[in-house]
Amino acid sequence: MSKIQKPKPPAEPPRFAEPLPGIEWPEELTDDAIVEGGTISGGEVAGQTANRVSLRRLVFERVTFTDNDLTRLELSDVIFDHCDLSNAQFSGAAIHRAVFRDCKIMGIDLSDTLLRDVRFEECYGDYANLRFADLKHAVFETCSLNNADFYGSAFQKVHFQRSKLDHAQFTGTKLEGIDLSDCEFDTLLAEPDNVRGCIISLGQATAFLPLLGVVVKE
Repeated sequence: MSKIQKPKPPAEPPRFAEPLPGIEWPEELTDDAIVEGGTISGGEVAGQTANRVSLRRLVFERVTFTDNDLTRLELSDVIFDHCDLSNAQFSGAAIHRAVFRDCKIMGIDLSDTLLRDVRFEECYGDYANLRFADLKHAVFETCSLNNADFYGSAFQKVHFQRSKLDHAQFTGTKLEGIDLSDCEFDTLLAEPDNVRGCIISLGQATAFLPLLGVVVKE
């Protein structure tokens, strides 16, 4: 008998009709710059530092972001497709209706971010930093998030599906109603009060026993 698949959880998609016209990324960004309405394909966005940049109605295809510090980024209606955002500095960002599809986001800094209607699909995000992030209608589907840091984050209608979460940090984050039953992990870092109401499979129960102060004798 085939395994019953959980339905895809809702997250409002970006609001634009594809395809968008091809455009070029600006050679130099300034504070409060706006980039909108197009597709940016290939190449590298490197060494740029700016505050409060707005990215709107954009598709990035196979773009590599290197050594960029775009703090307090405003990002809405954007798709990142097969992009490399490893170690990108996006702390303090406000992200609405975005999709990260088959992207490398290892070590990305999304601390103190506001995420609304955001999907991460088949992303490699080990060591991603989402400390004190505020997530609502966020989906992590078939992602690797080993050692990711969700310390002190706020979750509302956050979904993890078929993702790897070994040694992920959830201290200070309430997991009530969060379904981890089809995710992979041997150890989670969390507090007993915050795992109450978390949904897990029978096979994952042993990973939660140390959080409850229970010692299993073999």
